[in-house]
Amino acid sequence: MGTLQKISAFLAKWTPAVVAAAAVCAYFVPGAFGWVRGYAQTAVLGAIMLAMGMTLKSEDFRILAARPFDIAVGSLAQFALMPLIAWTLVHAMGLPKALGAGIILVGCCPGGVSSNIMSFLCKGDVAFSVGITTLSTLAAPLTTPLLMLWLAGESVDVDAIGMFKSILFVTLLPVGGGFALNSAFGSRTGYREMLKVMPGIAVVALAFIVGGVVAAHGDAIVQSGAAIFAAVFMHNTAGYVLGYIAGIAARFSSAKRRTIAIEVGMQNAGLATVLAARHFPAMPEAAIAAAVSCVWHSVSGALLAGVFNAADALLQKRK
Repeated sequence: MGTLQKISAFLAKWTPAVVAAAAVCAYFVPGAFGWVRGYAQTAVLGAIMLAMGMTLKSEDFRILAARPFDIAVGSLAQFALMPLIAWTLVHAMGLPKALGAGIILVGCCPGGVSSNIMSFLCKGDVAFSVGITTLSTLAAPLTTPLLMLWLAGESVDVDAIGMFKSILFVTLLPVGGGFALNSAFGSRTGYREMLKVMPGIAVVALAFIVGGVVAAHGDAIVQSGAAIFAAVFMHNTAGYVLGYIAGIAARFSSAKRRTIAIEVGMQNAGLATVLAARHFPAMPEAAIAAAVSCVWHSVSGALLAGVFNAADALLQKRK
């Protein structure tokens, strides 16, 4: 168990590199990830959400009631800024219909589970981060399909009911199951030791999801790489910047401003990838945009945490 925990800690620390390595491997050896499609892809995402649920405690839900203003600001910023930024970019850049659908879908998804790790690394407010991620994930079965129908319904056929069922199946059920396990066995030493392995499992699962999309559409990613990366980069960066500004407007502390920036900018692009593959099968570019977001959000989140830490070190030297 100790060895597995060390491997898990290593994978969590180097999440961006692991996900990027999987993408490169899938491009050159697509057969290694060819199995990650359909129900297998859904099951892999379910493993990520189960891992998240297994870390939730009743105290985490009490945060939602104890800090209503903080959580309300964070959640509103999450579900208002990122979808509207995506819609604006899609129309301003004149992106193709399929690629635009993927970018908007990423924007309409809840916060990414790795955002909690990034908040911890940059000395943010981790309880605040967990609260926003929890609420946005619980709300996703309703908010994501409705936002997609509103923002992309005129250009693509959005099956809001089907999307609701998909998100319910791959997010709330495994998260709820994980929470039930934690409630039943959380006091046991063996269970707590096993929890230390779950971050590594989540990282590997995320790498599999990205690898599966790259294996299926690697050539298309290369051919349209510049346009996809430009859209993903601007969407993600604008989320960080506007999220931080929202924190300033709400008069949050430095730790909270960092957290809301990360929560707004980092989306659950793994969920977007699975939804795009299932609901837009005729538009592979949508899943490609989501997969590229998976990789870049992990990389940029780690970079942003490093920038915040570097700023702290610089201030300490000046003192």
